[in-house]
Amino acid sequence: MHDVLNAFMLLSNFLIVPATAYGSQLALGALGVTLVYGILRFSNFAHGDTMAFGTMSVILVTSVFQSMGIGIDPLPTALLAIPFGILATTAMVLISDRLVYRHQRKVRAAPVVFLISSIGLMFVLNGLVRFVIGTGDQRFSDGERFIIRFGEFKKLTGLDEGIAFKTSQGLTIVTAIIVVAALFWFLDRTRAGKSMRAYSDNEDLALLSGINPERVVMITWILSATLATIAGTLYGLDKGFKPFTYFQLLLPIFAAAIVGGLGNPLGAIAGGFVIAFSEVTVTYAYKKFLTYLVPESWAPEGLVQLLSTDYKFAVSFVILVLVLLFKPTGIFAGKSV
Repeated sequence: MHDVLNAFMLLSNFLIVPATAYGSQLALGALGVTLVYGILRFSNFAHGDTMAFGTMSVILVTSVFQSMGIGIDPLPTALLAIPFGILATTAMVLISDRLVYRHQRKVRAAPVVFLISSIGLMFVLNGLVRFVIGTGDQRFSDGERFIIRFGEFKKLTGLDEGIAFKTSQGLTIVTAIIVVAALFWFLDRTRAGKSMRAYSDNEDLALLSGINPERVVMITWILSATLATIAGTLYGLDKGFKPFTYFQLLLPIFAAAIVGGLGNPLGAIAGGFVIAFSEVTVTYAYKKFLTYLVPESWAPEGLVQLLSTDYKFAVSFVILVLVLLFKPTGIFAGKSV
């Protein structure tokens, strides 16, 4: 029994806890993608770099706060800067909509035109973020680093293995729960949220009902910018900020949205955790875990790792292809891609 508990703690420390935090980050990112697709009806390939822009804004405000001695120790100062990052990102996406997408909506351009435009905006944002903040790693997680440390957990339980639960992981999970609950409340209970759902279900009927399409579009972009900033900041606090990383995150975020059902908010959440646990499970080395569970003579010599962590994004790609081939509407029957 002692070995089984050690094996479970080992798995929790290196697989369950990191995958839950990562899944929360992907879920928030996928929610932004699925809202834009469900209401504006195009795949926003600039979403990853919108996350980078929002995180960059938070980092810059955080550095100003830290230079002024403003903080909320033991929590990261970035939490105070998130509202300012959301404002900056909201202004950026609304300006981008007016300059890039508004005319295309008026002439009812094909979805592929919106998609190509978003790719162009993606490269512009990518270059802008690199120009402003540089290409190097940025660490902006101050305050207490761990909620519980590995050694403290071992001492408390008497086990050989323990769990190191980072503050950034705890913040990610708690924040994701609060944000998701607030979003679903907004969509289900408020007049603006109901207008968005009606516009998503039937645009022409919604217009006949007196719904202002430009107001719906503006609210959608504000929600997308908010989700992108929060998701990007939480990811940066947990793993560090580097602009190109957010470009790479676009694949697992879109995979999460499509696996769950593109256009379905509930599906985006489920898809985020499916992708996160798939990536971490496939790239985890099970040697020590199996050593606890099998006789010593059966202990594996190799790492027992299905795939190197260098190729973790390949897992997202494979899942994405399989879903597009066999169930393009996703788990929760969203819009077909």
